[in-house]
Order: sequence, then structure tokens, then C-alpha cells
Amino acid sequence: MAIADFDTAIETPPRPHSPVHGFGTLAVHAGSPHDPATGAVIESISLSTTFAQSAVGKPIGEYEYTRSSNPNRTNFENCIASLEKAKYALAFSSGSATTAIILQSLAAGSHVVSVSDVYGGTHRYFTKVASAHGVRVTFTPSIELHIEDLITPETKLIWIETPSNPTLSLVDIRAVADIAHRSGIMVVVDNTFLSPYVQNPLDHGADIVVHSVTKYINGHSDVLMGVAALNSDSLHERLRFLQNAIGAVPSPFDCWLAHRGVKTLHLRAREASKNAALVAAALQDSPHVISVNYPGLASHPHRKIALKQHRDGLGGGMLSFRVKGGQAAAEEFCKTTQIFTLAESLGGVESLVELPGSMTHAGIPVEQREAAGVFSDLIRISCGVEEGADLVSDVKQALEKVVVGAKISNGNGSANGHA
Repeated sequence: MAIADFDTAIETPPRPHSPVHGFGTLAVHAGSPHDPATGAVIESISLSTTFAQSAVGKPIGEYEYTRSSNPNRTNFENCIASLEKAKYALAFSSGSATTAIILQSLAAGSHVVSVSDVYGGTHRYFTKVASAHGVRVTFTPSIELHIEDLITPETKLIWIETPSNPTLSLVDIRAVADIAHRSGIMVVVDNTFLSPYVQNPLDHGADIVVHSVTKYINGHSDVLMGVAALNSDSLHERLRFLQNAIGAVPSPFDCWLAHRGVKTLHLRAREASKNAALVAAALQDSPHVISVNYPGLASHPHRKIALKQHRDGLGGGMLSFRVKGGQAAAEEFCKTTQIFTLAESLGGVESLVELPGSMTHAGIPVEQREAAGVFSDLIRISCGVEEGADLVSDVKQALEKVVVGAKISNGNGSANGHA
């Protein structure tokens, strides 16, 4: 089943009515009906794989088989649709599965334009898998400048990450969508780095917004899931067909956990953003740091976009920076932090640190990585919800040990006079 060829401009589908309540109220209550039999305010976990029918072809309720739909998945999808101001949401077994389903909905011979600086798993799918079913992807480091030159008659999709992973570059979604829609091309925005609390891409003209639910939406580093939110009836029908046909769906328990996690998203996203702003400012002031990438800083080259697209101009909980001393210093920094855990992933309540060039983006050729700004000394940080002052102190002590300690060792033959 393929997305139809468009010969004329397309319009953004009509939006659902604006929600009556604020984000925090929706996060707690959307998709969370009280149990009509018991009055339970928290939904039960429906583990049944099949549902009884009163007669042949007449299910007792709205469910028949759990791959096709499940009460926990329905409730979670309704919640995300509400938070992204969308008509529909579809949950998948991972963020990568979400990407795969969208790309597989394209006809063979289709062309996709993507920002260069994307998650390593997305890059891997675009370059290693999409081509196997006849979809070609072109990468560009400056999509707003180059999009019109890159569009061909076969172009069906524009893929954006904003902020990008891991250099935190921003894209003006509305500017890209206006150009894409004139040519009948859909726009997909990966909103994982910010979450629905900080940014709602559909408000700015995107056709589909995707998330790795694993990250901020779940927020507790114990669920692997993905989700897509959208407004188009026809596109929803196509993607739901593939969701069922391919079967890359999350378990009821994972849906229950993610739904529980999203109830505190607004609290966690605000705290993570506050902490990241403190850490970014400390890094920017440090003589041991070459550069800092954080959309919440006034020095960020795309700060105006953040003020336009992000709630209250928040920068989010993610940042990256280059440390003096090269890759060796970067690796040592990741091992020297005491609160930040050296691990992949992001968006959990705990703070994490990693080296994209050697970890999350290692599968991308060096030349392409560096062209996108992912150098061997680039460190990526995910700020959690610990005390901000503690995170700042941790970063500072790690820098002192790694950069200053290395200079003392190189100058005296040993650090602090010890062998």
C-alpha cells in the first residue's frame, strides 16, 4: 500500500478542536477513563491476546485480536494524540519500527530528503534498508536552504529532526512545510529530543510527528516503544493497515508503562530543560570546552527558531559539546562523571552521557559524521531530573580532572606527584 502520487499542492489536514485543558491536565487525564465496572482510576493491564465474540464476526466489544488493537494501546494512543494536538496516534514496538513503517508506506521509486544530522538508527535504515524496497534518500546539512534544489518529481517525503541528534541544530518546520506542500510532499518531524511538551510540530505544518517513546514520553528507561501522530484520515488508514499487517506493535504492558510515564511528562520535561540550561551555561563559561550546542543558549545560531517553535523558548534536556584534548579527553570525561551515567539513550529521569562518534552514531562513515558536526571529541548529554547544582558540579569536576589533570601529567610526568 503506497502513498499516492501528488500532482498538485497539498494542504495540511484540518486540525482537531483546540483542547479545553492545559498540557499537564491532558497528560494526567487524556486516554484514562475510569473503569465503568470497578471505578478504578488507573486502567488495568489487558494481557489477553484474543477477545470473545457473541456470534460469528460479532465481537462483544471493539476488540478482536491484540495485534490489531488492544485497550492499553488505544488509551495510550489517545493520550499522545491529545498531547500532540493530533486527530490520530499509532503506537509501534520501537522508534525504529515507527520510522520503518512510514518509509515502507512509500511506493518503490520514491525519493526522500532528510537532514544529515539524524539519529544513527534512522541513518542506518535510510541507507541500508530503505534502498532494498526502492526508496532513495538524499541527505542535506541545510534543508531550509537546499530543499527546493533537492526536490524531484519522485520526492514524496521530507524527514526532519529538530533539534537534530546530536548537534542540536534546529529547522524552521513551517518554512520547510510550505515549500514541501507546494510540491505535494509530506513532512515528517522526529520530535523525540523535545517531547510533545516542548514542541508540537503539527502546529507548524508537519504532516506526521514521530517519537521514540523510549525516551521522554515514557521517561523511566524501562520501555522500548515508538509512536506517530497525524491528522490525515487517509494517511492514518494506510499506516494503521501497515501497523496491523507488519505487526510491529508494543505489548499491553509496555503501553501501560508508557501511559503511566507520560502523566508526569510536563514535570520531567520542565526540570530536564532547567537542568540542561544550567549545565550548558557552565560548559559555555568553561575554558576547557571548545563549543556548546544547546538551543536554550542565546548564542545558539537557531535561537530565534527555538523562541518560535518551543514552548516558552525552552531548550529541552539535551545538549552536546566539544571538549579540549580530543577524543581521548572526551572518552575520559564520560568515565569520570559521577552522576551522569555513561550509557546510550536519553530522556529518562537519570542523567546520561555518551560519545556519539563511538557509540550512537558509530555506524555512520567518519566523513559524513564530521560533515554533520559529529566530531570524535563531541560529547552528548541527557540531563535528568536530579538537582541542577549537582549536575553542574559533576560536569565541572570531570572537566578539571580530564583537562587540567592531563596537562599536569604531561608537564610533570605524573599527576599530583604520583606515578
